[in-house]
Amino acid sequence: MTKAVFSIPSINCEPVKSYSPKSKERNELIKEYDQMMNRVIDLPMIINGKKITSKKKINISPPHNHKHIVAYCHYGNQKDVKKAILACLEAKQNWKDTSWEHRAAIFLKAADLLAGPYRQKINAATMINQSKNAHQAEIDASCELIDFLKFNVKFLNEIYSKQPESSNGVWNRMEYRPLEGFVYAITPFNFTSIAANLCLAPVLMGNTVIWKPSDSQTYSAKIIMDLLKDAGLPNGVINLIHSTPEDANKVILNSPEFAGLHFTGSTKVFKSLWKEIGKNISKYTSYPRIVGETGGKDFIISHRSANVDEVVTAIIRGGFEYQGQKCSAASRIYIPKSQWAKIEKKLISEMKTIKVGDPRDFSNFVNAVIHKNSFNKLKSVIKKAKKDKKAKIIFGGEYDDSIGYFIEPTIILTNDPNYDTMKNELFGPIVTIYIYNDIDFEKTLRLIDKTSDYALTGAIFSKDREAIIKATNILENAAGNFYINDKPTGAVVSQQPFGGSRASGTNDKAGSYLNLLRWVSPRTIKETFVPPKNYKYSFLKKNS
Repeated sequence: MTKAVFSIPSINCEPVKSYSPKSKERNELIKEYDQMMNRVIDLPMIINGKKITSKKKINISPPHNHKHIVAYCHYGNQKDVKKAILACLEAKQNWKDTSWEHRAAIFLKAADLLAGPYRQKINAATMINQSKNAHQAEIDASCELIDFLKFNVKFLNEIYSKQPESSNGVWNRMEYRPLEGFVYAITPFNFTSIAANLCLAPVLMGNTVIWKPSDSQTYSAKIIMDLLKDAGLPNGVINLIHSTPEDANKVILNSPEFAGLHFTGSTKVFKSLWKEIGKNISKYTSYPRIVGETGGKDFIISHRSANVDEVVTAIIRGGFEYQGQKCSAASRIYIPKSQWAKIEKKLISEMKTIKVGDPRDFSNFVNAVIHKNSFNKLKSVIKKAKKDKKAKIIFGGEYDDSIGYFIEPTIILTNDPNYDTMKNELFGPIVTIYIYNDIDFEKTLRLIDKTSDYALTGAIFSKDREAIIKATNILENAAGNFYINDKPTGAVVSQQPFGGSRASGTNDKAGSYLNLLRWVSPRTIKETFVPPKNYKYSFLKKNS
């Protein structure tokens, strides 16, 4: 039982290491990367703390070297999913009764372990499994995950501290109960930190979780489970499964104890899950919480007053970092006619310096796309653009999957603002540019707002405050994260809470207290110290 009101340690964002030549962190990372690449490990399911293997094994290969095997992922079936549900329910009582400071201590310990002995393990795993370069792995798998672990504790403390007013003779209290049942976390390949946080946010608030990671993120998922075990997370609080979506969803979404879905992935899949939950609504003990971040068709608009170098840098970093496989990636760009000649010259010049290849070579800015299906989809988009009269490829357009799934960073210029690649999410290193007449700035803002179904991120570049105000107002609903004179990627936990609406999700803002509130069911407690002993109010008395 807690015998004090505890203060949490000071919380700050984790500093990003440079990985410059001959630095300690680069040498440590290369050593870890090479060790992982030169061994083959098993990736079992983890149910109630036990490693569960199966006869069905999936080869895990780096996207940049798809013939090389680094692991075998053990696939389960519906029986394994049922075991995971049982494990969640058995662990739930003890976990929710664990006082908040002990739950918090596990998170804070995990953060320190990740900052220290686990840092290069998780970075190397992410580089290998998801083909991220060292910088992208560092800002994601290490720094952002450390920030989630630490700041979620801060947010929990703030939420628990938020209490109602009390009147004379009454003490009003609010407690923040975990949801009844278990939470189902379906996580993406592209961010190791997001995959972890989709489990960890509900867990910190006292929930137990079934975690189904992407097949393309299973290696780094294993490192996360190792980390949490070392930090002291009890068995059964997070149960890691590998299975077909059909097997997992059929069992989980039909369980009366299903209490919530924490999802990041495609809009199509999210809508189908929501539909299935709605169909099963009468089966559940409570109305399930549904939290999802789905996708984006994110924009940059440059005003005629913008700085050319700043715009070019934002296009390259926003559009091509991690091969454009960020839901926040800048993939549609609007440039005023008066700026285009200078921007095109600078952009093409800079693009020529970009190297593509294996993340083991630190000079490569762009690496492989995640798998063959993605490669084939992007290849078909490029082939179509090469033939289309509405489009012109002004840079890139090559592809090669002989060793890895490499797509050359590609820039398409279109004369149609509603061209396919201006509207549809591609999730790859393809950026499309549309040139607008300077006098049509406001018209173009309204065009941006209506072009895509998504509303995740977007950016305005301008030195003109009036233009910035106009863009901020007109694009109010076009981006849940809006950037002024910055690329539309790279949201930092606690600084830019992340999420969008429309087809981009439920906008529950990961990296803030708002997301944690979705995983609790508040209970108000009123205690009256001296209760009345007669029902009659004064107004009932007769006039004398």
